[in-house]
Amino acid sequence: MNILTNLGISFLFGLVGIIIMVLGYWVFDKVIPADFNKELEKNNIAVAIVIAGMLIGIAIIVSKVVA
Repeated sequence: MNILTNLGISFLFGLVGIIIMVLGYWVFDKVIPADFNKELEKNNIAVAIVIAGMLIGIAIIVSKVVA
């Protein structure tokens, strides 16, 4: 039973982390006056690197909050 409880808690924390990352991307997209999706469709590597860095930063913060 303990294994199932830990598995459920891990799943819940993972889901919360993903939701927070999506919200963080949404806020970042609204704050910066650029259309990231349009730039990504044009294969703009610089924008992809900026978004990756932003997501990694949010993931580090979320991992510390959830842990």
